[in-house]
Amino acid sequence: MIEIISVGGYEEVGKNMTVIKYKNEAVVLDMGVHLPSLIKYQSGGGNKKYLTKKGMQKIGIIPDDSKLDKKIIKAIVPSHCHLDHTGGIMYMEEEYDCPIYGTPYTLEFLKILAKDEDIDLKNKLIVKKQGSRFKVSENIEIELVNMTHSTLDAAMIVVHTPDGMVVYSNDFKLDNKPVMGKKPDTDRLKEIGKTGKVRALILDSLYSGTPGKSFSESVAKEMLKDVMLGTENTGHGLIVTSFASQIARLKSAVEFGRKIKRKVVFLGRSLAKYTQAADNLGYVPWMKEVEVVTYGWQVKKKLKEIEKNREKYLVVCTGNQAEENAILTRIGDKKLPFKFQKDDHVVFSCRTIPVEPNITNRAKLEKQLIREGVRVFKDIHASGHGAIEDSRDLIEMLNPEKIIPGHGSRKQTGDVTKLTNGMGYKTGKDVIFMEDVKTLRLK
Repeated sequence: MIEIISVGGYEEVGKNMTVIKYKNEAVVLDMGVHLPSLIKYQSGGGNKKYLTKKGMQKIGIIPDDSKLDKKIIKAIVPSHCHLDHTGGIMYMEEEYDCPIYGTPYTLEFLKILAKDEDIDLKNKLIVKKQGSRFKVSENIEIELVNMTHSTLDAAMIVVHTPDGMVVYSNDFKLDNKPVMGKKPDTDRLKEIGKTGKVRALILDSLYSGTPGKSFSESVAKEMLKDVMLGTENTGHGLIVTSFASQIARLKSAVEFGRKIKRKVVFLGRSLAKYTQAADNLGYVPWMKEVEVVTYGWQVKKKLKEIEKNREKYLVVCTGNQAEENAILTRIGDKKLPFKFQKDDHVVFSCRTIPVEPNITNRAKLEKQLIREGVRVFKDIHASGHGAIEDSRDLIEMLNPEKIIPGHGSRKQTGDVTKLTNGMGYKTGKDVIFMEDVKTLRLK
């Protein structure tokens, strides 16, 4: 009998952690942080370095795994590098005795993240390429199917057992024309579906209420090109902000910055960490032409230079969600030595993550910029999460017995029933909405 334990990520966006158990063996898929809880704690003056694991669990930053039998866990497998999927590993893995398997970029970033927090990981990191299948215990095999998302080396995880398979799709989109990396391995997904052995699909349903299909990253590239090359910015400051992990988007920004003959400068620690991981793997040769400025005193010095010659620079910086200590937020709050001038450009190559405090903070920052005469370009973006037609395609490929909506509260994932009801799946019987720290037994 297969058991699915929804440890985290089923009542909120983030804090993802799912356990798949077969007999007396189990694997952990993802160990993420809940970013809104972390931001709330830090905005109150707290430093997570002084928080214990139990302290972080108590205030909801990381999943509560206290009820798990950790002795039966044979592997920890993060699906990709995002903090809401990997950020909890370095605080939680010490209590486990098993390898951590992941794709090259996922584990490279995890190493950098742990080093930045002065944490020595206890368990061995084992790199597995997309497309690999490997045994982790007597009865469990893991397969990493190549998938596209808003970062590098994302994988759809297939857990193979003698009683069938569980497919874990957090996070996914079906991008057939990615800017970096290979397109999704839909041929393999169809092969898996034809076996008739997919017992359950844990479905990334964050945008289950969004009609149509998520646009390709190549579309986002064209949108960014249209703004950077098709809008007059001569003589004005030009700032682009996006997710630091969205390496393909950063590549596009650098490419267009060079075309308009601007010196490209990356400002912010998270940009430095994500691009360093990619550079260590040889993924970003174009970063040789980018100046990366990481620490506070360096940022202040660089911004003074940029303010005097703003028309010569493209600034790519942190702060796309208006996080309190991010570069763009601090510029807007007059905490850094750069003063916006009329008709400077700020490009938000992202969307606001639909949770508080992001929604409120972004709205506040945009109003500040507009008051100062800045030209603001919003939503220059293609989501890394599939919309409803992506979900339809995935379900049809895999033909799962049961569907478990994931990656959000019922409010965010509930619209998936509009699709599944029309595909012959009955809510409550075939479509199971889980809560954190619950168990579903597949008999």
